[in-house]
Amino acid sequence: MAMNVLMISPGYPAEMAFFTRGLGYAGVVVIGLGDQSPDDLPAAAREALDDYIRVDSLADTEAVTDTVVGLAHHVRIDRVECLWEPYMLLAAWLRERLELPGLTVEQTVPFRDKERMKQLLDAAGLRTPWHVAAQTAEQVRAAAERVGYPLIVKPVDGAGSADTYRVDSAAELEAILPMIRHLPQVSVEEFVDGEEFTYDTICAGGQLLFENICQYHPRPLLTKVHEWISPITLALRDLDEPGLQGGRQLGGAVLTALGFGDGFTHMEWYRKAEGEVVFGEIGARPPGARTVDVMNYVTDADLFSAWAQAVTQGQITSPVERRYNAASIFKRAKGVGRITHYEGLDRLLAQYGEHVVAVDLLPVGAPRRDWRATLIGDGMVIVRHPELPATLEMARRFAAELQLFAS
Repeated sequence: MAMNVLMISPGYPAEMAFFTRGLGYAGVVVIGLGDQSPDDLPAAAREALDDYIRVDSLADTEAVTDTVVGLAHHVRIDRVECLWEPYMLLAAWLRERLELPGLTVEQTVPFRDKERMKQLLDAAGLRTPWHVAAQTAEQVRAAAERVGYPLIVKPVDGAGSADTYRVDSAAELEAILPMIRHLPQVSVEEFVDGEEFTYDTICAGGQLLFENICQYHPRPLLTKVHEWISPITLALRDLDEPGLQGGRQLGGAVLTALGFGDGFTHMEWYRKAEGEVVFGEIGARPPGARTVDVMNYVTDADLFSAWAQAVTQGQITSPVERRYNAASIFKRAKGVGRITHYEGLDRLLAQYGEHVVAVDLLPVGAPRRDWRATLIGDGMVIVRHPELPATLEMARRFAAELQLFAS
């Protein structure tokens, strides 16, 4: 008898459609639960769904619970899955209500609450940035005095670098206080001066089935404040490189401390100049900003489907081999308005074409995106090569020489 999986928000954000498709490939019955119109679902999600339950709002936990409990009276539900950060607690609550396996509410909270997350890791003896939670402007000021400058102010339940600020002085802190006033609680923490990496995993039954490390060029906080930067995310082929072992060991210890069992995780960590590794944060979800695509180009695998196999079968059925280094380069157009033209693309493709595996730039005539509101900017290029220096050279050339213009 086929397993029945309830997939929360199967078509939004866009990458969710490929995880939904992965569940379909895994041979399970996929029931979607979301607030999108069925007609608005991406084709990949729509074609993979055996049924779709539309609700007015996924944020209305009580109404959604009533709907799902009613459904469970008629259809057996074996798993509840959610890979979109805002509704992971909803998924946990539904699992508890239906007595299903997977992360409980108690286990999910630390993945959503950065302060609680760090408290648990502190208790496990793992190196986290020094941190203090704050709810009012006065508490933020007091926390800053305890932590010291430079420091980072970030939401306790955010994703990515939204509402995250580096602060170098009391005067700068006063300047950002109005910008964080809408947040109910923030974490004031040590600014860790070092290189920034990810540690991404797929697990089943508490066992590590797949791991990945990316490096950010430059650190995301810099890309958040400088529009001219083309952010690069570099997925590394050789995870056995000595400088990465501290991060891998830290990542494994974090998963153990948080009791993670099944699914995708995305962790960020820092490597200081003297080699010390420091935890950043972790989500019980895949990385965003098309990074799973980059990882697929590293392995020539379908990690959307690998995740689905892990959570439904407890294994990844085909070996996943790291064959390439791969890098995504996000571009931000110069000017405002609509894209008018590109410069440098033809020249770079002529030189590196066989190593360029994806070009997904906004077409001429499209309105440019708000670079502050989206990680993907006005489009991306993905390059790959077995050798790391060659991959870095291509990524930096595309970052520096490919230009998009808008007016």
